Amino acid sequence: MSREQEIRNLRIDKITRLKDAGMEAYVDPGSVRQDLTLKEAEEQFTDLEKSGKEKTIVGRIMVKRGAGNISFAKLFDGTGEFQVVLRTNELGKDRMKIFEKLFDAGDFAEFSGTFFVTERGQESLLVNNFRMLTKSLLPLPEKWHGLEDLEEKYRKRYLDVLTNKDSRKRFLLRAKIVSEIRNMLDAEGFLEVETPVLQNQASGAMAETFNTYHNDYDLDIVLRISLEAEHKMIMAGGYPAVYEIGKNFRNEGSDPTHMQEFTMIEWYRAYRGLEYNMELTEKMLKNIAKKIIGKTKFEIENFSGKIVEIDFGKEWEKIEFNDLVKKYADIDLETATREEIEAKAIELGEKSKEAKKMSKWNLMDSIWKKSARKKIVNPTWVTRYPGNLKPLAIQNENGTAEVAQLVLAGFELSNHYAELVNPIVQRELLEEQVKAKSEGDAEAMEMNSSFIEAMEYGMPPMTGTGVGIDRLVGIFTEQNNLRDTVFFPLMKPKGKSKEVENKSKQI
Repeated sequence: MSREQEIRNLRIDKITRLKDAGMEAYVDPGSVRQDLTLKEAEEQFTDLEKSGKEKTIVGRIMVKRGAGNISFAKLFDGTGEFQVVLRTNELGKDRMKIFEKLFDAGDFAEFSGTFFVTERGQESLLVNNFRMLTKSLLPLPEKWHGLEDLEEKYRKRYLDVLTNKDSRKRFLLRAKIVSEIRNMLDAEGFLEVETPVLQNQASGAMAETFNTYHNDYDLDIVLRISLEAEHKMIMAGGYPAVYEIGKNFRNEGSDPTHMQEFTMIEWYRAYRGLEYNMELTEKMLKNIAKKIIGKTKFEIENFSGKIVEIDFGKEWEKIEFNDLVKKYADIDLETATREEIEAKAIELGEKSKEAKKMSKWNLMDSIWKKSARKKIVNPTWVTRYPGNLKPLAIQNENGTAEVAQLVLAGFELSNHYAELVNPIVQRELLEEQVKAKSEGDAEAMEMNSSFIEAMEYGMPPMTGTGVGIDRLVGIFTEQNNLRDTVFFPLMKPKGKSKEVENKSKQI
């Protein structure tokens, strides 16, 4: 029998012993008395001590020590920590014995008493009554040092955030970041909307889908890969500005900088151009850095595992896609042949077999990712991507698209489009994507007839933006693995999981 199983059996036995002592192990939540949170107890301690009034606090016992005539426990309730002191001369021997023998670290409990300062200067509650609220059966990680095994940390995030202050703070910051984004967009006059996760067909991005089946409709459906098409269709209904914070799903490779389930914020604004969205994004991110995080410089690993400093406070440079590729890959994508582009992609590390199946445009993207993108550290606007890589954006005469992508530390954080609303051109571009898919490009887009039909009814000129929330949180909390920015990253079942990589790499 494992040590953990032995502890569990002992604690189950304590449930019976508690009941014999006249105390329930699990109480009705409506019966819980909480006069103030632990944070309030700490903040108001001076007045509470002077008043001498009895108060009741609750929380999880994180540390329990002492024996005989005095015991100490450190409580945590999600707002803060506070110490309670139990003495035999206050409670009597029988009650002290119940606490010492039947209460454990991990239990939730209620303590009543008055506030005082111990001889060692510790602000505390002197307990005159207590009871169990929830009896824990399994022990917390030993010595309150938190989980050290990376996979266990992801599988049991509840223990990670309970015992690791840095992890707990990180998820609080994530919530504040999302809230600040909402506040800024609401103040700009945007309407928050919701669009479906289950869709008849994927659109709005180049990615492989997760496929499922609708039993009642007898219909093959997919999980969405983007929020874009539905947002533009909503715009056709007359709303001037919309946004959504929602999940997307892409059936692609895993590494520390990519997850198949991820959170995006997308917003669309009618009667504004690309520059408006670039300015709004820069204002938003600089505001989050200063207001929520309290600094503008952040350290994070780049593609090679080197720690680089990102400075949001600097002026954000603006450079065209092809100029960067010419500089770092020594090829002019606007004049190069398909054969030259394929050869360069293979030279930079693309597998020959895969390269032959890829479209010319995805080969360009591969060259970009394996050369120029890696070199960018500070926030940089990369503009005028190859048009076929951005078929939902306005197309320029030189074969580029009217887009800007925010790149930093070697990866892409956000996309910004001057949105294409010409249904004739849009149909032609999507037909090219369908052709590429039929020739073996699994990530090419499909024809979305409903989207084209909505566009034919008329969409206003607009600009749109998509920002990866998980990556944004990763930067602002200086995390190199995106799994550390979400509560429950997808994991293989125990025994089947491959080793979790802790080193960042780019694809």
